[in-house]
Amino acid sequence: MTSRMHTPHTTCPSCHEEVYLDELVGGRCPLCGYSLDEDDGTCSEYEETIERSDLGWMIFQFYVFKRFCSEGANPLQVMQILSRYEELTQCNPADAEKMQFTLEVPMSRWERLLPKRCEKCGRIFFLGGKAVISGDLASPEHVKSYTCPSC
Repeated sequence: MTSRMHTPHTTCPSCHEEVYLDELVGGRCPLCGYSLDEDDGTCSEYEETIERSDLGWMIFQFYVFKRFCSEGANPLQVMQILSRYEELTQCNPADAEKMQFTLEVPMSRWERLLPKRCEKCGRIFFLGGKAVISGDLASPEHVKSYTCPSC
């Protein structure tokens, strides 16, 4: 009787009876036939939706998102750029490498004090205006430009 007590056992989620694992019939409960090999379904749903090929894309999205958000870009605009990039990658990968982006970012305190030249009209201004980063996703560098309040 003591050897039976140390045998691995579980409770069947269907009939709520104690079932010893060595009594399973094809991985199913001998009383009600419920499959005990499967989990409760929570993890298997995620395993089906996330494939191994998606892992690289998720890592890419994370680092691009982190890079632009650290610059102060709006997260919604960053996600729009990433979704546009994904669409271009599916249609034409050559165009996706050349995809241009433009994001408005806040100016630092130091940038607000320094004189800046407007990208559109060429006028020098001190207060107000907008800072914009632009470039393409293929290059690691991006250009920061400024626009005066009147433009």
